Amino acid sequence: MPSLEERLAEKIDQRKINNALRQLHGQSVGIDFCSNDYLGLAKSPEIHQEILKLSDPVKTLGSTGSRLISGDSSQYQSIEEYLSNFHKGEAALIFNSGYDANVGFFSTIPQRGDIILYDELCHASIRDGIRLSLAKGYSFSHNDLSQLRLKLEQFSGNIFVAIESIYSMDGDNAPIEKSVVLCEEFGAHLIVDEAHSTGIYGKHGEGVVVSLGLEAKIFARLHTFGKAMGAHGAVWIGSAILKEYLINYCRSFIYTTALAAYSIAHIQSAYTFLSDNPQRIESLHNQIQWFKKVVAENRIMGFIPSDSTIQSCIVSGNGNVKVVTSHLQENGFDVRPILHPTVAEGRERIRICLHAYNSDDEISQLVHTLKMGLAKVS
Repeated sequence: MPSLEERLAEKIDQRKINNALRQLHGQSVGIDFCSNDYLGLAKSPEIHQEILKLSDPVKTLGSTGSRLISGDSSQYQSIEEYLSNFHKGEAALIFNSGYDANVGFFSTIPQRGDIILYDELCHASIRDGIRLSLAKGYSFSHNDLSQLRLKLEQFSGNIFVAIESIYSMDGDNAPIEKSVVLCEEFGAHLIVDEAHSTGIYGKHGEGVVVSLGLEAKIFARLHTFGKAMGAHGAVWIGSAILKEYLINYCRSFIYTTALAAYSIAHIQSAYTFLSDNPQRIESLHNQIQWFKKVVAENRIMGFIPSDSTIQSCIVSGNGNVKVVTSHLQENGFDVRPILHPTVAEGRERIRICLHAYNSDDEISQLVHTLKMGLAKVS
């Protein structure tokens, strides 16, 4: 019988054979077209100064414990009230990460005998939470409301429907308005993960749901701080009873050290800055439209239709997508391949993330270089 080390090594070797080995590469170099820092807030000197101002009076480096023991603070209470108002909800509860928030929510709120229906492209954190839940989970084809209807007709009792406002790998939108109508018809509870729309949609970045005026129709919304907001952590927006239940039963909230005062100050500073500088959002959307225009002019096929910051070009095969990515990196662009098994086999892609700080010229050069790279594998 092989030893544990041998079994682990065998799994790693299999990844190498499949050209799918994941590795850490240190600090990124090149023109940024891969990070989630969509608005450039992670590098903002103004936000940095505001963080120092807000966190200095606290005089504590660590939070010292979980929020139910010693890690809670007036700063926590204040930012949660601010976030519930900003995102137009009744209550807000901060988690240490979007992953913690999704795993905690889906393993806690749906009960034994309940049903969870989720889009097949929902994030791994949602699916991991469903695996830990006592409820039963079933996927439906991506953005397929006809199939969702069939599944809603199939089940009774408490049904939860999980979607994302912007999908992280394809960059496309969920049909939220039609999903609301369908869920209301069947009395289902709609949950929307807004990780990739926080800070980007709505007048001040409140998210897609608020931009559509549907906040009262959604059971719970997840907003994260590690992408457009340039910080770290996440928040569930929902009812007061939802917040109280999560505080009492959600293991990923109860049994973890709270975020430090510096992190809370960072979240507050980022939101304040964005509220005062909505032109950042406008600049980002201008760059998205410029990118789409240049792609169309260069007649590059294979892009998944998207109006978001995420623009994915399908290059089938782990080997092929690595060749094109290497060409881009060698020419000074920080772009990463998305390989199988992260995405389905044959749906490997170059995932381009656009930012408010990417210039027109940088975008044009990226697209031209991509076209040359694609020619190597065509």
